[in-house]
Amino acid sequence: MKFTVSREDFLKPLQLVVGVVERRQTLPILSNVLIQLVDGRLSLTGTDLEVEIVGHLSLDAVAESGEITVPARKLMDICRSLPDGADITFSEEGGRALVTSGRSRFTLSALPANEFPSVDDGPGKREFAIDQLELKQLIAHTSFAMAQQDVRYYLNGMLLEVGDNRVRVVATDGHRLAMMDVPVPSLDGELTQAILPRKGVIELSRLLADEGNVTVVLGNNHIRVSTDEFRFTSKLVDGAYPDYDRVLPKGGDKQMIGNREELRNAFSRTAILSNEKYRGVRLLLSKGLLTLVANNPEQEEAQEDVTVNYTSEDLEVGFNVSYVIDVLNVLSGGEARFTLSDANSSALIEDPANENAVYVVMPMRL
Repeated sequence: MKFTVSREDFLKPLQLVVGVVERRQTLPILSNVLIQLVDGRLSLTGTDLEVEIVGHLSLDAVAESGEITVPARKLMDICRSLPDGADITFSEEGGRALVTSGRSRFTLSALPANEFPSVDDGPGKREFAIDQLELKQLIAHTSFAMAQQDVRYYLNGMLLEVGDNRVRVVATDGHRLAMMDVPVPSLDGELTQAILPRKGVIELSRLLADEGNVTVVLGNNHIRVSTDEFRFTSKLVDGAYPDYDRVLPKGGDKQMIGNREELRNAFSRTAILSNEKYRGVRLLLSKGLLTLVANNPEQEEAQEDVTVNYTSEDLEVGFNVSYVIDVLNVLSGGEARFTLSDANSSALIEDPANENAVYVVMPMRL
């Protein structure tokens, strides 16, 4: 195989795939990137056996087809170190890869392409197209609520639910929940659920651009997301996601609406003196006023008053301040609406200008 490509054009697909390649692998070939050239179309593939990313590039110059695997990080570092505007010539000689550019020449160890594993994706049972920016926002507005290392392994991922003319994503760690929908008119019929693993969610959000569509294919044990520039495949988490509808608080009769930026700043300042382990903050609600109080074991206290729109009876409730700040960070409107019922019930937090996203935070006893 042999081809010549500009440094910038080659770096783009290489950066897409190198993120999924783990630095320390039990299988040496998983540290490599698979480079394939067929009919002038260059494909670069990286995988960790759970997630696979393929970056595509069309070559203008005449090239010799072939395939080889080379160390991903070393190839990335070489390309990054070359000057802007440089051309890279990549070829194979005697079972090794040769990378030349100007006066630079690098010989890299290689492993046979036929040993490179692929994530078995099988047939798809549901396929749809969605705007890349919409899918990116779905992930950005909910992924913070995924669990990190919960023994309930299905919580260490994100639920994707398609059907009923919408795409919905749900993330929860058992203490809070984030849910967001986008309408997709072509998605009629029954609901299909899939749980994406945490690493797959993070890698997919990194790949998505701000314009253009992606095609999503859901199979029994995989998800595939593809555009002209990349193809992303991830295994799905095998398990049943909890019934999130039971977690959504119903019948809250007390509403507080406040300026999102003011609330976020007030919670952030109060959090400074909260207990570092439990991160609890008390909310004292009275007509037109929210008072935030935080204490810690050193007998220090923070108190902050915020003017809000609240007309119900007085209420005192405690929350993990980090969870509330996370929600206020992802709301996009100028206001935030808290719906509460009593001191022992979860809070429903929404953006009054955007009904597509809802957030639930469980109370704390303080």
